[in-house]
Amino acid sequence: MVNIASNIKVLRDLKKISQETLAYELDITRGRLGAYEEDRNEPPIELLIKIADFFHISIDALVRADLRKTDPDALMKVGKNRILFPVLINQDNNDCIEVVTVKASAGYLNGYADPEYIEKLPQMNLPFKITGKHRTFPIKGDSMLPLKDGSYVVGKYVESVSDIRNGNTYVLITKDEGLVYKRVFKGNNQSILELHSDNKTYSPYPVKAKDVLEIWEFVCCINMSDKKEEEINMDSLMNMLKSMKVEIQSIRKS
Repeated sequence: MVNIASNIKVLRDLKKISQETLAYELDITRGRLGAYEEDRNEPPIELLIKIADFFHISIDALVRADLRKTDPDALMKVGKNRILFPVLINQDNNDCIEVVTVKASAGYLNGYADPEYIEKLPQMNLPFKITGKHRTFPIKGDSMLPLKDGSYVVGKYVESVSDIRNGNTYVLITKDEGLVYKRVFKGNNQSILELHSDNKTYSPYPVKAKDVLEIWEFVCCINMSDKKEEEINMDSLMNMLKSMKVEIQSIRKS
């Protein structure tokens, strides 16, 4: 548990509290906390749970991640009081994103908050600089033409319903619908979202904001609908992105 010592200090600094204050909140002595931060001792599991709860971070992130190497603005909130550590860096120090394949999407509703599920997803890096947390999702059906069944959407994580911009497109994870990609409009009190399809043969429908588990704002799409299933892999996705590089950059600038 080599990262715990530095992670406790990083989290304490982010919250701008002293050792004395944190020790009081954890019901331990300042000297004991100092021993943990200086890596002279390791906290027991009961105290790890207390620390994780206090900072609203998952134990997995507290133990395994090196929070010194991440942007605190890129931490993802799940539910009311859990934060996962989703920022990925490859051996070349490039940002990576997970790819939710068609097969994996069937279990995403149950696995989105499970670090083990997320770790098993294939990863790729984009041919342009990104900030924040991104993930790639498969598109099913024809409700969002011109995107076709078999396309992929790269989305940027949005923490709150209040950050949704009316009329923009988002991948939403909801309790009842699972994974959907729609154009989203907020009601006056933001308690209800109205989801619209770009294919007008599909009618809009409401979703309660409290039932939305994750929000990912559209960044770019990867059209794989003309490829056979056995041809869709990480290499083909990367080649497609590279061929779209100029177009993607112009979209981001605009």
